[in-house]
Amino acid sequence: MERTFVMVKPDGVQRRLVGEIIRRFENRGLRLVGMKLLQPSRELAEKHYAVHLGKSFYEDLVNFVTSGPVVAMAWEGDNVISLVRKMMGALKPEEASSGTIRGDYTADIQKNLIHGSDGPDTAKYEIDLWFSKSELLVSLEQ
Repeated sequence: MERTFVMVKPDGVQRRLVGEIIRRFENRGLRLVGMKLLQPSRELAEKHYAVHLGKSFYEDLVNFVTSGPVVAMAWEGDNVISLVRKMMGALKPEEASSGTIRGDYTADIQKNLIHGSDGPDTAKYEIDLWFSKSELLVSLEQ
């Protein structure tokens, strides 16, 4: 059993796709263990995207994610990190397969609706960054 962090970005919230995204994950049998709606501060966004500091798109990314409310979520399940990444689809709209979240709903590389952790270390970092322990449900395995 593992956990991952998922964020519906401002464009997904604005387009009212939060419920659809949650439905897809729940239909796959994943367990939602934490969720909140918030407008990220610049400080939170900079910490979240620190790995991209110095890259040409960093400033635009931070500005975009702080431009409106996001839905931060923690999901749990077997192989949840890789499963969520596959369900999200490729970052580039032209490479995102139909049936994935991005393949069905995006046409812009920056406004790509959703973020999901890319590995166990990143998932732990992101969940700890966005949630306190008291905001998460206890694991089914405990």
